[in-house]
Parts: sequence; C-alpha cells; structure tokens
Amino acid sequence: MDLDRARAFLAGNHRGILATIKRDGRPQLSNILYFLDDDGRIKISVTQTRAKTHNLRRDPRATLHVQGASPWQYVVTEGTAEFIEGPGVLEALRRYYRRVSGEHPDWADYDRAMVADQRLLLSISVDYAYGQLP
Repeated sequence: MDLDRARAFLAGNHRGILATIKRDGRPQLSNILYFLDDDGRIKISVTQTRAKTHNLRRDPRATLHVQGASPWQYVVTEGTAEFIEGPGVLEALRRYYRRVSGEHPDWADYDRAMVADQRLLLSISVDYAYGQLP
C-alpha cells in the first residue's frame, strides 16, 4: 500500500490496536488512542510501567492496526518506536491531548497528572503499510 494513502487514512482516525513483541516473542496487543503528527509519525501517550513500554525499549519494532467504518476497511503500519521523554515531554503530551481530545480545562492539573502517571510520548515511524481501503 502507498504510504501517503495509509497516512491519509491514519490522519482521519484516532483509535487503533498497537502490537509489540513480548520477551518470549509473542505479540502483546493494546487498544490505544493515537494521532498522526505533521512529521508523519504516529504519536501515542504511554506510561513508564506498561508492558508495551518495556517491550518497545527492548525491541522497538511496532505495528499499528486501525479499522475503518467497516470491518473490511483497515490499515496496518509497521515502524520503529522512539520515546519522547525528559525536557519537553509535557509540551509533547499537551500537543497529543489537543490533537486527540481538544483543549484541556486546566493544563496545570494535566501536567501534574502526567508527571504522577510517569507519562511519556511514543513516536512510531510509518515504514511499511498494508490493508484494505475502498
């Protein structure tokens, strides 16, 4: 599938299933909210303690499945994950929130919650795509 076509589909959606690789080689699946950023990368809010975070730190290969309006309309992307953390992570998480949910009523409260949750932003390249679109 053409990557531009896949990205156009991804840009119109925010829900997907992220697949990472467990230590034993089996897939670990997570329902997630994402957005396709202007840099063409998929952005997902994650916490330090989740299995997907541990899996991607060990093996950065990631697959995202996004279903369309019908069960036969979907795109699957494969790429490499990187983490946005440290200085700048709160601004990156705010951008994520705005793109997925709109404006937050209290950004100071949001920032405190992100720190308490040990949140970071996952950034996944879109290197390969396949699926079925009309």
